[in-house]
Amino acid sequence: MPSPLIWSTPAPPARRSLSRRSIVAAAIEVADAHGAAALTMAAVADRLGDYTSMSLYRYVRSKVGLIDLMLDTAIAEVPLPDPAHGWRPALRQLGLDSWEMAHRHLWYAQLVHTRPPLGPNTMRRTEAVLRLLVEAGAAVPQALSYLALLDRHVFSAAVVDAEERGMAQAYGIDNADDLMAAIRETYRSVADPQAYPLLSGWMAAPTGPTSDEQVAQALDFILDGIDRQLRP
Repeated sequence: MPSPLIWSTPAPPARRSLSRRSIVAAAIEVADAHGAAALTMAAVADRLGDYTSMSLYRYVRSKVGLIDLMLDTAIAEVPLPDPAHGWRPALRQLGLDSWEMAHRHLWYAQLVHTRPPLGPNTMRRTEAVLRLLVEAGAAVPQALSYLALLDRHVFSAAVVDAEERGMAQAYGIDNADDLMAAIRETYRSVADPQAYPLLSGWMAAPTGPTSDEQVAQALDFILDGIDRQLRP
């Protein structure tokens, strides 16, 4: 039988410097520095100092409980949408703020869909979006679907961006200029102008929006679709 969710377990009293809050902060530091794959109870205990991994379980119950707490702590960094700006500007800003948070915590986008979205900060964010969209004319099931579309776009884009950055670093590409130079070199050595005239033409002089601009553009596409659905 699955263990109870961490949200049904009150936080035990702190002992010395050990508390649920300090454990979550240390876990976020580990994941920020080394990625989701490096997140182990032993690594978190080592980050905290003179503790064993077993000493952490009293506070977070399990690794999945720790992940739940980390995800909910990270999403609290995203400001709630301001209804005074109207539903569309408010949701656009929410998407952009969520994108920025996912870049600060690359592990978030990898882990967010592995756990039920039941943390208090996550539910507060969901409730705020539902209120915006219901007041704009959506039913609650529709509003939940629209939020899911927005979040899947933002967090999936964050995973793709992180993987692409990892690939670029593996090839020694550290900035946009290096990337453009690599594309031009690939054009000279691989691309066949006869077989791929359009693609090879672009690769000879690559230009285009940044990942930030692409995310914002796709957000506008999603919001255009929601707007059409909400119109009488």
